[in-house]
Amino acid sequence: MDTPTAVRFDGAGLVPAIVQQHDTGEVLMLAWMSEETLAETMRHGETVFWSRARGEPWRKGATSGNVQRVVEVVADCDGDTLLVRVDQRGPGVACHTGARSCFHRPLRPA
Repeated sequence: MDTPTAVRFDGAGLVPAIVQQHDTGEVLMLAWMSEETLAETMRHGETVFWSRARGEPWRKGATSGNVQRVVEVVADCDGDTLLVRVDQRGPGVACHTGARSCFHRPLRPA
């Protein structure tokens, strides 16, 4: 896999990465990538993100076993958002709460 050259990182050096299960289309999570973590993701074929809370790289599944094998990384038309299509491995959860997807809390319109 090659690192995309048309990626636009924000002022903090980050780009949002939407993570999607490749075969079902399920949106699993949103995380942030730096140029370094994107390159590492592309090089090793497993997701690596930038933890804004800890200020350091975070290899998804390093402690939980919930590894995400990268199938494809696609930049949007502006190059300022990534879609990372993965095969979620391990216990099969993407969210730190134990839910399969981080998107499990519906909001109701007023």
